[in-house]
Amino acid sequence: MTFLAGPEREPRIGSAALPPGWAAATADRDPYVVPDPAEVAVPDDLRAEIEEIISRYPDRHSAALPALGAAQRRYGWCSPQALVEVACVMQVTPAYLAAVATFYDMLRTQPSGRRYVYVCTSVSCHLRNARAVYEALVRAAREQGLEDCEIREFECLGACDMAPMASIDGRYVGPLSTSDAEAIVTALRNGDTPLPGRALGDPDYQLPWQRGEEHPLPAERVRPHVHPAGGVAGEVPE
Repeated sequence: MTFLAGPEREPRIGSAALPPGWAAATADRDPYVVPDPAEVAVPDDLRAEIEEIISRYPDRHSAALPALGAAQRRYGWCSPQALVEVACVMQVTPAYLAAVATFYDMLRTQPSGRRYVYVCTSVSCHLRNARAVYEALVRAAREQGLEDCEIREFECLGACDMAPMASIDGRYVGPLSTSDAEAIVTALRNGDTPLPGRALGDPDYQLPWQRGEEHPLPAERVRPHVHPAGGVAGEVPE
């Protein structure tokens, strides 16, 4: 099988439609064949990083996620060519890696910006007005003309104790308030680290109450808007 792409037809692997972004890629390699190292040019630093990742696991297939993450950090997304390069080093098929990349939400299969801000809007963060933080970031990005950055809502990131929070280029930052939006966007525009000292892993990081401070909620607490999932029950007949 080969990649099929063109203005008149949808790119596919066999009978399955490919993810958005694949149409712009080269279509001269079989996705079900392990790439020949003699035919694929892989950047030396990317090859070395993937080989080091593979060495951590007893089975090279277990390295798929971190290896794809390495390619995404380099190229900004898991492009078809990036999948071929990773497959070449791992000696697996691009189709195998495509199955992984399209399953996990944090692996991007279309170009969306080299930097990203994933604002958690799941239950704990939602109750702390995470939606307002997300909207403030979008406004600040629009006002400052931020480019090459993806800002999106995200399902639970597993850091409920620092709600509301966001993953900014992989750094878990929080708790956040709407007043942080402008500083975050400015740092992203300038290529700086947003809110140093306020992310997990930063030196001496503490949650506000560990520092004797109050949680950074707005002075006027706005109750999140909630839609009943199953509608509103009527009166129970006697």
